[in-house]
Amino acid sequence: MDRHELAARIDHTVLGPETTPADVEGVVDEAAEYGMNVCIPPCYVPEAREHAPDDLTVATVIGFPHGQHATAAKVAEAEGAHEDGADELDLVINVGRLKAGEHDAVESDIGAVVDATPLPVKVIIETALLSDDEKHAACEAAEAAGADMVKTSTGFADGGAEVPDVELMSEYLPVKASGGVGTYEQAQAMFDAGAVRIGASSGVEIVESFDA
Repeated sequence: MDRHELAARIDHTVLGPETTPADVEGVVDEAAEYGMNVCIPPCYVPEAREHAPDDLTVATVIGFPHGQHATAAKVAEAEGAHEDGADELDLVINVGRLKAGEHDAVESDIGAVVDATPLPVKVIIETALLSDDEKHAACEAAEAAGADMVKTSTGFADGGAEVPDVELMSEYLPVKASGGVGTYEQAQAMFDAGAVRIGASSGVEIVESFDA
């Protein structure tokens, strides 16, 4: 992997509650300079799309950060993001329903969003809150619902991406490792475990710490 290939596998992210339009513009500029993608709040997709180069991949989040939106609200969010120019959707599962054993409801929730637009959907399962059995169940639901990827974390629960979780998740779908990945060495450990994408607010630091 060279530096360009590394950058293309990073979703440079800003999703905090105090995120401003200027913050998003800054992340877009950095992503364009380094060859990364961006992952931003849905309210800023129109501005990001207007500001970004046409070839920049803009991902946004659905049902973020807790996944407890009604399914209809998630579908509306997805449709709106598509209309606003998003390229990819990162969807949070309903962790409470998963933990209650309502696996069919979790699958249905994911499937409704997958069916709402033609955009790729990455399903955030929030690994820090789940047992291994629940991680398997979440990945099975994402796969059965037609999702394109599974993602470890929102960054809003204690804990982030861990190698064993990435290994488990990669048995089902391509994995986006997100949460706590701040250096090239950490990113490479995730790639070695089976991740194909990294989500990080420190995308610039990861690329700059790359040593070919």
